[in-house]
Amino acid sequence: MNRSLTLDDLVLAGIAVAAGLLLAFLSRTVLRWLAGHAKRTRWSGDDVIVDALRSVVPWAAIAGGAAVAAAVLPLTRTVRHHADQFLEVWLILVVTVSAARVIAGLVRSVTQSRSGVAGSATIFVNITRVLVLAIGFLVVLQTLGVSIAPLLTALGVGGLAVALALQDTLANLFAGIHILASKTVQPGDYIRLTSGEEGYVVDINWRQTTVRQLSNNLVVIPNGQLAKTNMTNYTRPEQQLTILVQVGVSYDSDLDHVERVTHEVIAETMTSTTGAVPDHEPAIRFHTFGDSRIGFTVILGVGEFSDQYRIKHEFIKRLHRRYREEGIHIPSPTRTVALQQGTVVIPQQRGALDAAPAVPE
Repeated sequence: MNRSLTLDDLVLAGIAVAAGLLLAFLSRTVLRWLAGHAKRTRWSGDDVIVDALRSVVPWAAIAGGAAVAAAVLPLTRTVRHHADQFLEVWLILVVTVSAARVIAGLVRSVTQSRSGVAGSATIFVNITRVLVLAIGFLVVLQTLGVSIAPLLTALGVGGLAVALALQDTLANLFAGIHILASKTVQPGDYIRLTSGEEGYVVDINWRQTTVRQLSNNLVVIPNGQLAKTNMTNYTRPEQQLTILVQVGVSYDSDLDHVERVTHEVIAETMTSTTGAVPDHEPAIRFHTFGDSRIGFTVILGVGEFSDQYRIKHEFIKRLHRRYREEGIHIPSPTRTVALQQGTVVIPQQRGALDAAPAVPE
């Protein structure tokens, strides 16, 4: 435009900017009200969508007001082009960031709602967020007039060099994806490695797996090492498991009486101890004639791995007290050492004495 700036142009531009700000404030208020209602629903996806809209809609309203203000002002063609391009890039960035939050939040919501998927693993969420942001960055470059074809070619060539330089990092990334896709380990599982580390899996991200020990210490294990080592998962295929308690009684015990009393103690322990599985059918199996006792194994059911320590503790205390009341003896190993009076003669010394000359009286 060649005409000069007038007061009416400034008033109209101010009205447009004020309207955009007012619309942004009202939309944010409405969306805050919607967020309160969304929190009361069972599905967590609506929380993610409303939270993202609280970021997109106000900024879009402000950008719309600025675009209208730029349209009513007598700007030159170059200035108008740069202003429109700036607002377009601004909207693309806002939408990209919000879309990344929405999609990552929906991925997290879906994974948390399914027991067979990594509920709290951040690797899928991080990969999704990075992909969306990368697409938005390419769209911004295209909007600014930058050709992305040479950039993609350069990224392909440079990606090969980066892949060679980051072999360990990429190995951990793909090992983490493989672990989650195969569903051998999921957050919340209790695992034990042959190298000695054990605990609950807290998270599996793009580089490492975090394990919380029973002492509440965190152990960080690279995904590549976790994928290569031998591992026992105490949560899969079922969280409930059985534990073995070794017991022994003296040879003069009535084994039928011992079995009956032990079953009574098991029933008492299973019904009154947190973490026990009362529906599990316990088993008592005599198996060994030992040096001083008849050994047998008690098989108990527990809800999950860490419950076994509490159940063993209560069962052993109750069993020991009940055996004392019933007169059932739990013998301790004993050894008898017999000593004979006399002189011990070493063979070499005996031969030396026989060869020695007799001493005259």
